[in-house]
Amino acid sequence: MSFHVALVHYPITDKLGNAVCTSITNLDLHDISRAGTTYGTEAVWLVHPYEAQRRFISRVMRHWTTGWGATYNPSRRESLAATELVADLGEVARLIESREGRRPLLIGTHAAPVANSISYAALRRRIDNEPEQPFLIVFGTGWGLHPEMMEQMDYMLEPIWGPTPWNHLSVRAAIGIIMDRLRGLGHPLFEQAGNH
Repeated sequence: MSFHVALVHYPITDKLGNAVCTSITNLDLHDISRAGTTYGTEAVWLVHPYEAQRRFISRVMRHWTTGWGATYNPSRRESLAATELVADLGEVARLIESREGRRPLLIGTHAAPVANSISYAALRRRIDNEPEQPFLIVFGTGWGLHPEMMEQMDYMLEPIWGPTPWNHLSVRAAIGIIMDRLRGLGHPLFEQAGNH
């Protein structure tokens, strides 16, 4: 099983529907890396086109992986071990394919229903039953992936729905929920499959 997560910062939709570039945040770096380590991702990919942003986050990562922070908080060093910085999603796909010998299946996420959707149960079955296939779950910042990015996806994962019509989770919360649905051991989907 090869399971990857990418957090994309361009092209992202703003609240007016425009394609924009968002900033990488320190909170996203740490929280998503921790979730990735918990749920056994091969890698967490932070995708940003601007070199200045990648340099900034590289400095933060070095502090926690090889600097003073590495001895102060070893668990943070461990959680960042599989986090990588890249310029665009195409680079992520090429790196995964070069390492694993197969193009990853690109699964986009969005807070609203969109075309070409796949359910959590169906995707979990594929992840469990296709050990040679790399899976890359793609998340957007801001107001979500821009339509031009969604067009590159093989599938779009169904939205997360709570009991209310309000649906605007932080990307960190959404990633934690989705990782648990797809990889968690205590989820009803896992129990229904008779694997717990």
